Amino acid sequence: MKNAHRARDASVPLLLAAILAACLQSDGERSSVQQAGMQSQADTGSIATGQFNLQYRIEGTGTPTMVIGFPSYYARVFSQNLRSHLRLVFVDHRGSAPSPGAVDTTAFALDTLLDDVERARDELGLGRIAVVGHSGNSFMALEYAKRYPENVSHVIMIGIAPDLGAANTQAMEQNWQEFASQQRKAVMEENLQRIPDEQLAALPPGQGFIRGYIRDAPRIWYDPHFDASPLFEGVQINMDMFNHVWGRIFTDIDITQQLDSFDRPVFLALGRYDFIVAPPSSWDPIRPMFRDLTVRVFEQSGHTPQYEEAALFDAELLRWMEERQ
Repeated sequence: MKNAHRARDASVPLLLAAILAACLQSDGERSSVQQAGMQSQADTGSIATGQFNLQYRIEGTGTPTMVIGFPSYYARVFSQNLRSHLRLVFVDHRGSAPSPGAVDTTAFALDTLLDDVERARDELGLGRIAVVGHSGNSFMALEYAKRYPENVSHVIMIGIAPDLGAANTQAMEQNWQEFASQQRKAVMEENLQRIPDEQLAALPPGQGFIRGYIRDAPRIWYDPHFDASPLFEGVQINMDMFNHVWGRIFTDIDITQQLDSFDRPVFLALGRYDFIVAPPSSWDPIRPMFRDLTVRVFEQSGHTPQYEEAALFDAELLRWMEERQ
């Protein structure tokens, strides 16, 4: 990721914030879901790949389901209920793994990142998996399934536009201007005055991004006042990776490539109040290119419906997976 994005400027750093988004439930629901991720017994370890050690965390029983990136974060975002149906395997990518120091950007080539996912699947002995990506990680999930279709049963994409390029950046900003309420915009303005960009720029890049992400809650969560701080405990960010992958690869990615021969079922979950990616309508031109695409728009969610509307998300996802066994 880059430094914290400017709310007034629909720039790449705003798009990079998508990877770390989380959304609000009621206080009771949020507490139970968060505790589920923090307190569940887990099988943990690491997988060596190149100069990186990818941490993993495995919880639950059922269909092996790999969630790409930020194990400590995503373990807090997915519900305990899902752990009763799915064997959730949370695995780093090179943007969330401990940094080995300066590396050439060739270490962050998309094919290399996809091969890391395959290495993790193979070394953990998972067999055929459902693969989950949230925000920009959704691109990795889909492209992994194209590259290794024999090893994938289902693809789950959450909170993402078809790409992070200029047209969808403009659509994102237009959606904010036209759909966001004046009250929501007022909270955003108050946050900007309280924590200006100059203050964020003085922090180390990773910390500056996280602090800016928390500040920009009105663009990310259904509840514009939500404080995401507890979700970030233990999170590491390799800014070099995110600047390269989110700032270059994902701005130009064409996910329509190979869709004519791709037959894995895809579940796309979007939040109506997600203002850091383009709105659901951005998918309309390419939806017919998928052989099996199911789109669900969650009306009381921002960027992360699996957290904001956990019960509804779980029901929709598990029913969809059952129908496509």
